[in-house]
Amino acid sequence: MKRAAFTTLGCKVNQYETQRIQEEFERAGFVIVPFQEEADVYVINTCSVTGQAESKSRQTIRRARRTNPNAKVVVTGCAAQMAINQGKPIEEADLVVPNPEKLATFDRFRRRFPAWMPADASAPDIIRLVSSRTRATVKIQDGCDVLCSYCSIPKTRPVMTSRPHEEVLDEVRRLADQGFREIVLTGVLIGAYGPETGSGGPNFEDLIELLEGVEGISRIRISSIEMRQVSDRLLSLMSRSKSKVVPHLHIPLQSGSTKVLRDMNRPYTKEDYLDLCARVYDRVPRVAITTDIMVGFPTETEEDFADTVDVCERVGYLKAHLFRFSLRPGTEADVWGDPVPPDVKQARSKILAEVTSRTRRQFVGRFVGEEVTVLVERRSPKSGRLMGHSEQYLEVEVDGPDAWIGEEIEVRIREAVGDLAVGVPRVAVTSSETPAGR
Repeated sequence: MKRAAFTTLGCKVNQYETQRIQEEFERAGFVIVPFQEEADVYVINTCSVTGQAESKSRQTIRRARRTNPNAKVVVTGCAAQMAINQGKPIEEADLVVPNPEKLATFDRFRRRFPAWMPADASAPDIIRLVSSRTRATVKIQDGCDVLCSYCSIPKTRPVMTSRPHEEVLDEVRRLADQGFREIVLTGVLIGAYGPETGSGGPNFEDLIELLEGVEGISRIRISSIEMRQVSDRLLSLMSRSKSKVVPHLHIPLQSGSTKVLRDMNRPYTKEDYLDLCARVYDRVPRVAITTDIMVGFPTETEEDFADTVDVCERVGYLKAHLFRFSLRPGTEADVWGDPVPPDVKQARSKILAEVTSRTRRQFVGRFVGEEVTVLVERRSPKSGRLMGHSEQYLEVEVDGPDAWIGEEIEVRIREAVGDLAVGVPRVAVTSSETPAGR
């Protein structure tokens, strides 16, 4: 049988798209194997958000070619689109699929290489394959027109589109039928979802209300949202007593310096961001905020960096994704070059990692003695306990049977161990086997 392997670099949007491509190959009869194993076809969904991501994408393509020199290597994603835009060939690739045609990757492959199709195309119609049916990502939007000065995404995903809301609802219903409890809404500029770009009527908040009506789905999580798109209506939806929208928002900061934010072409100030976070904490009970932060933007001084540290301290993030500035060809920031030395970027990254690690521990510690609802995902190979995430995205471990995997249980947090919360099961929410209190 023909074997296919897949790998994804970058964001949740890429992860979702890879899964959709993989499903097409599987329906056609391909056996899916781990990427490090020998396969007949390798599909690589690349990323170009930083120079490091683009370099890793190239390394991954070369690794696939080394693993099986006779395989067909299919490359798509943002790094592939950047190469197309610049007229640069990807020598190790047999097929390069532009970003706008990414979800047609299988059709492109089938037409280009018909002899490589399996003889038996009777594979079952599987919507999504995961180790445990707990959380599924659903892409609702694509494209970005914000034009941040450092970002290449508007060049690789330039067309603003919203998926028709009935298509989104149908997908979520299928996921609920398969046993998924949580859906993660993702997109490049998710708050821009709306009728102007193809939703068929609903805007972002309307879509959320429609999704809350899907039986079987108990959690709706927003993957990432720009601060200007965190509306009062969204906070109202999150703050209702029986809301399915979990109390967790990932709101990119990028920099805490108003001057650097202006240079980045980010449409807010330090005070705007702090005011929003204060409003989120005030409106949504027990909410967690996570973020993205860039270190070493060309105009970032020590004073500017100190502003970023100040915002981290004041917001008290549960988690922060830290990345270092790298030049992206054709972006506005090119005019500044890359003047911040690598060792300075490294030192600043270390400081922010220490600060946000401390705020994470402090946030987790506030839940000791409290009850949270945990969606159980797997058993930890290290501790032997069940592991899952609370609605706030706290990582929680608890003793219990494998039957609870994929279910929601009430857990009283007993202690915080570093970044981890350890709890005691109280009352099962969806499991047929009720955990005993202790």
